[in-house]
Amino acid sequence: MELTPLGTKRALFIMAAEPEYGPHLRARFTPLITGIGPVEAALHTGIALARLEAAGTLPDLIVCLGSAGSRRCALGSIHQIASVSWRDMDASPLGIEPGVVPYLDEPKDLPLECPLDLPSVTLSSGGDVVSGDHWDRVSADMVDMETYAIARAARTFGIPLIGLRGVSDGPGELAGAHDWHKLLGYLDGELAKTVDLLAAHYA
Repeated sequence: MELTPLGTKRALFIMAAEPEYGPHLRARFTPLITGIGPVEAALHTGIALARLEAAGTLPDLIVCLGSAGSRRCALGSIHQIASVSWRDMDASPLGIEPGVVPYLDEPKDLPLECPLDLPSVTLSSGGDVVSGDHWDRVSADMVDMETYAIARAARTFGIPLIGLRGVSDGPGELAGAHDWHKLLGYLDGELAKTVDLLAAHYA
């Protein structure tokens, strides 16, 4: 992990897993790889930011990027995340709206920065891989497993967060990890172009 100059900003790039980090992205930055899922994302993002704060080197912004699933957005398309929610959180037996964390003064949908001229979408994070009939329970445009956790850590440290996601799956049932891997090489190149747009934006 290291901070990357992005125009006039110092950015911390965060990704979930090595398979998403292809040669085009490797040529542009070295990310924090958190591991897959909300627990790993929260743990490793929180540790990294605490260490950077202790060293007096917190980033100006965080860029969380990688793949996502969607049944509304085209396969291979790239989107910036307007807001992210936590689909696993359900305290409705306590009279609290699903998605709202009890005793936490945060909205159900956490807003993210959207600096680029790209389609903006809503994202739902959770601990499950969404496929088949599970899509019926998702109201957001896209799904992943890490962005909500990273957003909470970023907000705790007062750092703006940009979310960039490419659609790797969604239509039909996932038949295994190879179905997820099919488009990762293509998304690597498309996400790299978007990182270049960010650098130009902050120049």
